[in-house]
Amino acid sequence: MKTQFEQMMNGLNDVEAFLAGEQEGFKAHVPQEVDVKAIRNRLGMTQARFSNTFGFSLDAIKHWEGGRRSPEAPARTLLTVIDKNPAAVLTALNPAAFAAAVGSSKPTTVRVRVGRKRQTSSGAKRKTHSAQGGKRKAR
Repeated sequence: MKTQFEQMMNGLNDVEAFLAGEQEGFKAHVPQEVDVKAIRNRLGMTQARFSNTFGFSLDAIKHWEGGRRSPEAPARTLLTVIDKNPAAVLTALNPAAFAAAVGSSKPTTVRVRVGRKRQTSSGAKRKTHSAQGGKRKAR
């Protein structure tokens, strides 16, 4: 197995050969593994919504997340792009619906914030209630 440095040097050599006209095109790197559940969770979507939004079958999402199957190379490519830039995928798949959703007919850039948990507005601990109506300890 090559080290990261060797892989980077090979990539730079490929770029140099391409720029010198010695090589045409390039080969895209498709990751061997993609964490579908982590991508979906970062977007805050259910399995059903993720499958409907990006065109995957719900069964495929369930099997990928359950470890029973692995996405094929084209699906891993799309999942990688979804992970890096979900707005670009949404715009490409359905530009009119995406523009309507953001309230504009022009192409737009949408910033997606991920990885932040909601806090109560006062920062105080929330009180929870049991099914019987009694109060529980604060969290």
